[in-house]
Amino acid sequence: MTLAVATFIALYTFRDYGLGWDDYAHSEYGELLLQYYASGFTDKRALSFVNLYKYGGGFDLLSALVAKIVPFTLFETRRLVGAMVGLLGLFVTWRIARRVGGPLAGFASLVLLATCPLYVGHVFMNAKDGPFAVAMAILLFGLVRCFDEYPRPRRATVALLGLGLGLAIGSRIMGGFGIICGIGALTVLAAADSRQNGLQLAAKRLGSFCLAVLPGLALGYAVMGLVWPWSVVDPLNPLRAVEYFSHFFEEPWRELFEGEPILVPDMPRSYVPTLLALTLPELFLALGAGGIVMATIALIGGRQTSSRRAILLLLVLAATLPVGIAILARPAMYNGIRHFLFVVPTLAVLGGFAIARILEWTQRQSKTAAIAAGLVFVAGITAPAAEMAELHPYAYTYFNGFAGGVQGARDNFMLDYWALSFKEGAHGLKERVSALNLRHPANARWKLAVCGPHRSPQVELGPSFETTWDPSTADFAMVLGEFYCAELAAPVLVEVARAGVVYARVYDLRGRTFSTLLEVPRPRHGPFAAAKVGLR
Repeated sequence: MTLAVATFIALYTFRDYGLGWDDYAHSEYGELLLQYYASGFTDKRALSFVNLYKYGGGFDLLSALVAKIVPFTLFETRRLVGAMVGLLGLFVTWRIARRVGGPLAGFASLVLLATCPLYVGHVFMNAKDGPFAVAMAILLFGLVRCFDEYPRPRRATVALLGLGLGLAIGSRIMGGFGIICGIGALTVLAAADSRQNGLQLAAKRLGSFCLAVLPGLALGYAVMGLVWPWSVVDPLNPLRAVEYFSHFFEEPWRELFEGEPILVPDMPRSYVPTLLALTLPELFLALGAGGIVMATIALIGGRQTSSRRAILLLLVLAATLPVGIAILARPAMYNGIRHFLFVVPTLAVLGGFAIARILEWTQRQSKTAAIAAGLVFVAGITAPAAEMAELHPYAYTYFNGFAGGVQGARDNFMLDYWALSFKEGAHGLKERVSALNLRHPANARWKLAVCGPHRSPQVELGPSFETTWDPSTADFAMVLGEFYCAELAAPVLVEVARAGVVYARVYDLRGRTFSTLLEVPRPRHGPFAAAKVGLR
């Protein structure tokens, strides 16, 4: 029922999502990948396209294919495919939790993830991190099943492992986290098996397992090559991708964190844990943390089989290891925690595990306690669902009550850093131009100055408009509600707002001249509370 409701909502809303900074480039990458295969591997432009060839392009390739057969625009199709990938992630998360903790844990995990704004908001429009999160969930499911069936996993399980491995590594090289977690869990399993059955038998069982999963590894390599062809052109290319992404590869810029504009290579170690604590719903956060604790206690001190211990350790590592390494290594960090979206399905599984244990315990205490726990769970998932509806289609900008919601977060963190609000702003501008019966100069187009990505308004406004960074001769200006975009002393034609927070504005610049749309960063001041850019 939950999946059916999520599917209905996805099909009803997928066209509401605008373009982000990377959408246009990713759509080009998908088309180039399609041409690579259609040409019999002779058209190799995809293997050197900007820096995207160092990422897998499975999502982009699939979107390009689907766009050939569905009656939607290319970018609507990309949103539809994103929705379907997100639904697959819900299904896989449910199956993992059901296998680990039973039907109640499966249902709770599904509901937790389906009402998590961070997950839902990204899967619709994030061509990198949404598909990667789902691929990692598939890999996790394959590993859970393999350990559950140790030492002789079934062929279907091995195939699932190979598919997940290929999709994960073929989406982002960070899929290596899945391999590390799997090896760690397998080591513990083999050690426990040795203590229980003796070294000789344990070694034999481990050997049988490794031989059984070899076809899965081969399948994984083939899948990786399909969705990331550059990775198999030279066997060393995945290592080159690791080296490339181990260093920040762009000119540094500043992003707002805890009220301060900070260069992204200089973000503090607290960046990821802070944003996880502030962008996950309160109940999700509490149950996810509780699940980590409960799983850790169970694998250390409980009466568990070797396979069960390995599965619990796998879940704990998958949820905590990437965050721990980010804290220790302190890489360049930006765009909220989209790069760590892949830990969210695992946290949902652990959250389902926790609530199932809590409800089982309360049922043993009294019927009243069980009902109270159930009501708390319902309230805890209803609140973020309601806020997602209010923020739609900008659910990815959600902040929880600890941050004071989006109103409290506005002056301290980035909200619409991907500029999805430009679609609504562009449609509003077209409506205002029509309502005011404005006519652009003969043999010319309206000129729109933009503080943010240009592709979104270009696509939404069409050929009657041209975009520019220079507002000095522009007719209109479209600016994001982020700290680096200025508030202009000009009439406001369109204002895109949610929950009392302005996400974007469109100004009428006719008869006025401005030198810039950029604002000098001012710590702990909201973008529209800063000094206005004066007329020149």
